[in-house]
Amino acid sequence: MPNTHRRALLAGAGFAVIGRAQAQARTVLRIGWTTSDGPQDPYASGARAFKEEAEKLSNNRLDVQLFPNRALGDERPMLDGMRLGTVDMAVITNAVIAQIEPSFQINDMPFLFPDEATAQRGLDGAMGRSLAQRLDARGVVPLGYMEGGFRQMINNVRPIARPADVRGVKFRVLQSPIFIGMYNALGGTAVPMAWGETFTAVQQGTIDGLEIPLAVIDANRYNEVTKYLSLTNHIYSMNALLIGKRNLERLPADLRDIVRAAGTAATAKQRAASLANARLIVESLRGKGMAVNPVADAAEFRQAVLPMYESFRGAIGAEIVQQALAASR
Repeated sequence: MPNTHRRALLAGAGFAVIGRAQAQARTVLRIGWTTSDGPQDPYASGARAFKEEAEKLSNNRLDVQLFPNRALGDERPMLDGMRLGTVDMAVITNAVIAQIEPSFQINDMPFLFPDEATAQRGLDGAMGRSLAQRLDARGVVPLGYMEGGFRQMINNVRPIARPADVRGVKFRVLQSPIFIGMYNALGGTAVPMAWGETFTAVQQGTIDGLEIPLAVIDANRYNEVTKYLSLTNHIYSMNALLIGKRNLERLPADLRDIVRAAGTAATAKQRAASLANARLIVESLRGKGMAVNPVADAAEFRQAVLPMYESFRGAIGAEIVQQALAASR
C-alpha cells in the first residue's frame, strides 16, 4: 500500500477516534448536601431524583455526581460557592437561603400553610416566582422547591394541642428571629442552641423539647429521649434544589433547558416520596413508644402569631407577604 494512502487511512481512523471521544464526553455537575444519603433522607432523595432525570433527559450527556454528608461543605459555604461558580449545585434549607435573600424568610413564617398541597401551590405560583427572581439576582437559580416536611413539636412535658399547652415549655430553636418569635408569641420559652448539643440537652433535661421535621426525629432517634410528638405542622420545611447562575450559563442552551426540566420533574418525585415517608415515619414513631397527637384546629395558633407577619413585612417584602397570604387561603 502506498505510504500516502496508508497515511490517509490512519488520519481517517484518528478522526473517527476523536469523534467517538467527543460524542462520549459528558458534562459533570456536582451536587452537594449536608445530610446523609439514606433512602428516606429528603435531601438525598431530591438529589438522586435530579440525577436520574437529568441523565435520562440528556441521553447521558450530563453526569450528575452526588456529594452527601457535607462533602462539598456546609450549607452557607456551598451557597456562597454557587454564587462564585466554585460549587455547581446543592440542596439547601430555606433558613440558610434567607441569609443571602431575606425574602425567603416567608417560607419559615409559622402556620402559614395548612397542608403540603397548599404550600406547594404557593411555591409553584406567584410567590415562588417572585422568590426565584430575587435569588437569581444574587447569582443562584432555583430549579425546584423540594420538601423537608412540616416541622413538628416534640417534648417531655405534655402534648401540644392548643397554644396554652406551649406555655412554660422550653423548646430548642434555630438561631432565627422567626423561630424565636414564634415561641415568644405562643408563650413558650425559646432556647437557641447548636444542633450538636441538642440531643444531650433533651436527655439531661436542660430543655424540654424541640421543633423538628419527622424524618429528622426518626433518623436521630429522638424517640428515645422525648415522650410526646404533636403534629403541629407549624412551619413547612422547604429545601431548594439550586444551581449557580454562572454554572448554568456555561452550559449549552439545550442542556440549560434539560437542567430546568429535570429540576421540575425531580421536585415532583421528591415531594411525593416525602409525603409517603412522613406517613410511614409517624406510624414508626408511634410503634417505638411516642405518644402522637394531631392538632385538630390550627386557627388559635395562627391567630397568636399573626402580629409576626406585620413585623416581618419590611424584611420579607410586602408583595411576597401578600402573595403568600393569598396562596394560603
